[in-house]
Amino acid sequence: MKLRLWPTALQRSLLWLRTPVGSESSRLYDRSLLLLAIALLCLGLVMVASASIAESMASHHSPFIFVRRHAVYVVICLLAMAITVQVPVEFWKQHNAKFLLATMLGLVLVLVVGRNVNGSSRWIGIGPLNIQPAEFAKLALFAYLAGYLVRRHQEIRDSLKGFLKPLAVLCVMALLILAQPDLGTVVVMFVATIGMLFIAGAKLIQFFGLIISGSVAVVILIVTEPYRMERVTSFLNPWQDPFGSGYQLTQSLMAFGRGQWFGEGLGNSVLKLEYLPEAHTDFVMAILAEELGFVGVCVVLVLLSWLSYKAVAIGRRALQSERPFEGYLACGIGFWIAFQSAVNIGAASGMMPTKGLTLPLVSYGGSSLLVMAIAIGLLLRIDFEWRQDDQQAHRREGE
Repeated sequence: MKLRLWPTALQRSLLWLRTPVGSESSRLYDRSLLLLAIALLCLGLVMVASASIAESMASHHSPFIFVRRHAVYVVICLLAMAITVQVPVEFWKQHNAKFLLATMLGLVLVLVVGRNVNGSSRWIGIGPLNIQPAEFAKLALFAYLAGYLVRRHQEIRDSLKGFLKPLAVLCVMALLILAQPDLGTVVVMFVATIGMLFIAGAKLIQFFGLIISGSVAVVILIVTEPYRMERVTSFLNPWQDPFGSGYQLTQSLMAFGRGQWFGEGLGNSVLKLEYLPEAHTDFVMAILAEELGFVGVCVVLVLLSWLSYKAVAIGRRALQSERPFEGYLACGIGFWIAFQSAVNIGAASGMMPTKGLTLPLVSYGGSSLLVMAIAIGLLLRIDFEWRQDDQQAHRREGE
């Protein structure tokens, strides 16, 4: 099919925002979903500006380098979201396998020419930009799985072979991502895949086997890598070595403790002053807790939970309307947002081992922001097409 991308996509989106809520055209779009995403992007911009000043001064002798880059990323994300909304879901149905192959090629390429940062080769440098293929691999896998679940729906329900085929694809991608290494991304992909297969109606006995084998594999991966084992032991008792393996977590816990109910005030964090590493990326939630307190943390949790719920609700409506590809994909995105948020916040608060995952739409990072913005655009498009068909059905009934 021929893909048409209107150059006025952003203008259309801005016009839609100004349209009265009660008008007929506004009912074809889920404003609350978009406003949730924009609220999280704005909150992330503010927190990155606050959390990155000290590190920006230390590394670039300028306090606003990271926030300027993040602001550019946010603008690019809004443009990507506006363009994605204009792309019919049929395009993703037809080209999901090509998207998957492209991301696999990127995962191979990053092992060959990737930039090594802190012992991990996860980024491909293209001029001033650093692309992280593993972030795109999440969306590519979920889109491919949605297509597979539509094509092989009965086979998944009736035979073990149909259940194992998508897991083989996941295993190949997992091996490539683990070679970077990046266990956190693999865990997120695994959990979301389980959720999508469960919705598709796979047998419970297969799930028990998958969960047990997946848990054993994760334990083996942790035990065989000293740095992963160190993360787990430091997570269990970070105060045993507060200036060594437990340093990052103890600093994060102190940030949470300083925040109390209402925080120290925006910009008044102490732990961001070169005490807490990765303060504007993986541990931005700790700085938010210190500056905005328990109340601020609860607001973020509500926004992310609501966003995840909206995604799953869109998927449920699509499945009920016999739009299975859209339903599986939307649910996969919902599981992805929910679990990645839980892992990031859990790691920052000491409830889970550190995994190096960003907080969706909040943490600093171009690739993670861009992929999540495309995912939100996909949700908006899926919901738009469902509302359009539903409205047309009501018109036919009234004629």
